[in-house]
Amino acid sequence: MIEQVIVSHSILVKAFLGFLAIGFFIPLMTAKNPLGFKKASFVYTMIFQALATMIAFTGLVAMVMGDFGITLSIIIMIIIWALLMYIEIKKYKLIKAANLENEETHQLLKSAFIKISAIQVMLVVMMVILKVMEVKGVISLS
Repeated sequence: MIEQVIVSHSILVKAFLGFLAIGFFIPLMTAKNPLGFKKASFVYTMIFQALATMIAFTGLVAMVMGDFGITLSIIIMIIIWALLMYIEIKKYKLIKAANLENEETHQLLKSAFIKISAIQVMLVVMMVILKVMEVKGVISLS
């Protein structure tokens, strides 16, 4: 049973990475439509938070079911999850409050959206690499 939960957690992380990759296209698809950018950013944030919460929940279930305890690896995952959520909420609030009718502001926020998305992808990939290295026995985060 624990294996199924861990597989579910892994699949959700891969889906999340795919979703983050798709997010790079939002500024491109809404290049000429500032209101569309704001709406797409809202939908993106809601899906982002839903997927991130599902990942956290399956991770918590796996930790409890597998009686893993709090290890450095789990602490790092929790910190990265909290950081991802914080960054996404700040990004959305910035876009929501901005005057996107101003072309310079719109361009600046589109650029920031892409840069923030790149940071988020980097954080998730970094955690995946750490976990793979831990499973392979290259490093110990216990």
